[in-house]
Amino acid sequence: MLKHLVEIAKRYAKPATFNGYIESGHVAAALETDDGNIYSGVSIDSACSLGFCAEHAAVADMLKEGRSVIKAIVAVDASGCIVPPCGRCRELLSQLSDKNKETIVGVDDNTQVTLAELMPYDWKTSRC
Repeated sequence: MLKHLVEIAKRYAKPATFNGYIESGHVAAALETDDGNIYSGVSIDSACSLGFCAEHAAVADMLKEGRSVIKAIVAVDASGCIVPPCGRCRELLSQLSDKNKETIVGVDDNTQVTLAELMPYDWKTSRC
């Protein structure tokens, strides 16, 4: 299911250094929304830690079009290997829409799980 997204992400996973303070593209992400549109993004790393993940960049690209439900998402590193989303990215995806619990997430080159499987104890559903 993620093969087409992996190929798109690989196109953008090309590390670049701009001025000694900013690097990008060590990780690239591609996502597909529930209506079949595809969005992508690259990581940004800065000397003062103000960068962000490729998944966040792909989500920002998606949000420009007013979409929030993600069918599938994958991130790859510069060598083309699938890398799982960090906790911050998982949280962002889960807060965009309750439907994103069913988002298919690439965890490694052989594993795909739902976002709900990555976040079994979601704080938004916790009850005292």
